[in-house]
Amino acid sequence: MVSNQVTEGVEFTLNNSGYKLLGQKKFNEAIEVFKLNVKLYPNSSNTYDSLGEAYAAAGDKKLAIENYEKSIKLDGKNEEGKKILEKLKAN
Repeated sequence: MVSNQVTEGVEFTLNNSGYKLLGQKKFNEAIEVFKLNVKLYPNSSNTYDSLGEAYAAAGDKKLAIENYEKSIKLDGKNEEGKKILEKLKAN
């Protein structure tokens, strides 16, 4: 069994890698990294939030909304995600 500390480190590292790619406007690559993180950590609201952000940056509003909704379902306290979701649905 892998400790939570190790798995959290992997999740964090993958997330950071995705955001580096997103910062370089490499949207497809960032999405793939975030999709891997979601696959590895399907119960983490943060992974869905990040994937939603990448889809939004790439202009895929539908998938951005889907992932923000999953993030909020997993963590109802994700206030920033709720604000972003509201904006996505309004536009």
